Amino acid sequence: MSVSIAALLLAAGRSSRMGGNKLVMEWRGKALVAHVADQALTAGFDPVVVVTGHQADAVRRAVAGRPVAWIHNALYGQGMAASLKAGIEALPPAVEAVLVCLGDMPRVEARHMQAIARAYDPSAGRTICVPIFDGQRGNPVLFGRRYFAEMQSLEGDRGARSLLAGHADHVHEVPMADDAVLADVDTPDSFVRLAGGPP
Repeated sequence: MSVSIAALLLAAGRSSRMGGNKLVMEWRGKALVAHVADQALTAGFDPVVVVTGHQADAVRRAVAGRPVAWIHNALYGQGMAASLKAGIEALPPAVEAVLVCLGDMPRVEARHMQAIARAYDPSAGRTICVPIFDGQRGNPVLFGRRYFAEMQSLEGDRGARSLLAGHADHVHEVPMADDAVLADVDTPDSFVRLAGGPP
């Protein structure tokens, strides 16, 4: 990548709707969170920072052996915003933008992530880049450094998507050829759909 873009992998949640820790559930031979970490590494993001919280040891074991940086969010019970803050604070000063990835979206591949990163262009006003499929915005979402301070002031479980409305003029939608950027695993039914999906 011509600019320094980090990947921030949020893996701190309690998976309350799943009934168990969805991030360490296996699909195609490895944990969901490991799929996301591997794709971010394959895509060339540096660093790849994993934010843990609930069952941090299990998440670490699932991603063991990979060249990622680890940050533990002791306040994970407060919601996604606390994990964002912890992750943003950990990014090196040279990082110009961050791709915020969710640990429960294992169908998102390096090619999706790279397309979002290529769309980032501050000189053209494209400082927030969001994937879109069939008219729906998905994840992961890329934010330029200019938004880091605002991201650290967020509260609750809404994450950084609220910034999209506040900075609509700088949001660039990146068309995707498939629905992987919309497919998260939040419930047992969604995991069954994932398991029965394309090989």
